[in-house]
Amino acid sequence: MTWTVFLARRLAALAAVLLAASFLVYGLLYLVPGGPMAFLLGNRSGTPEQIAAIRHEYRLDDPFLIRYAGWLGDALHGDFGRSLVYRQDVADLMSTRLGTTALLVLYSTVVIVVVGVGLGLLGALRRGPVDAAISVVTSFFLATPGFVVGVLLVIVFSLGLGWFPVFGPGSGFLDRLHHLTLPAIALSLGSAAFLARITRASVTTELRREHVETAHARGFGPRHIVRRHVLRNASIPVVTVTGLAVASLIAGSVVVENIFALDGLGSLLVRAILQRDFAVVQGVVLVLVAAFVLINLLVDICYSLIDPRLSPGEAT
Repeated sequence: MTWTVFLARRLAALAAVLLAASFLVYGLLYLVPGGPMAFLLGNRSGTPEQIAAIRHEYRLDDPFLIRYAGWLGDALHGDFGRSLVYRQDVADLMSTRLGTTALLVLYSTVVIVVVGVGLGLLGALRRGPVDAAISVVTSFFLATPGFVVGVLLVIVFSLGLGWFPVFGPGSGFLDRLHHLTLPAIALSLGSAAFLARITRASVTTELRREHVETAHARGFGPRHIVRRHVLRNASIPVVTVTGLAVASLIAGSVVVENIFALDGLGSLLVRAILQRDFAVVQGVVLVLVAAFVLINLLVDICYSLIDPRLSPGEAT
């Protein structure tokens, strides 16, 4: 399979997934009790004239598929409708919060890769007490929910030691990094522990391969062997788990942003669900699904870049 065919197929699959997701996102919200009319009317019963005017204003009289097609066409042009609560365009609401969520996910990704791969390599190359200690630490963080870690970090490092702010995203790049340090750690520790275990297992398997033993017999140093003969071959499962971990950060950010009072897409989504702000829920969920699908596409591309022996798409 050539790169052109591979990318064409993956992009077609991406479009199909987004189309199905958009249909579900748009349709399921109309199945909740009362639908949008219950929110628009509030506690009022409404006269027939008022109900007719509201239905006409929000195009609720149109058939469902026509409403969906119109909403999808507007969404493709960046118009996700208007918030019923904030009285603002949904795109504007998301654009002001997207930077916080994107930086949080990127920061957490760096923590996952550095800590996960570093501990996994250390455990595979330093057997004995070091490996045992790493196994205990990773087991603890795998068994601890992210929101529990977040609360503990706030109690110890914010309220107790005063090293980090309790809430808020900060202003300016360095200040934002300072504010997002604890949220990024809370969001990434579980995934970093899982990646450490996968890295350790993959590197341990590669160290027992025949070509590695041959390299030892030929007198190559340990660093050369690990760098040239172990890491690249062990990276396929590591990349897979990293991609899944980064994708899971998108969902995990919803909880962490609420713990640390970060004004990101996750906290916006939670408030919109509680307030039954349908347009905001639809827009945010669609953006998060698109990000999830794009991350999976990047993981597929990385397979062939890491190992030239694999034709595009073969690793999946």
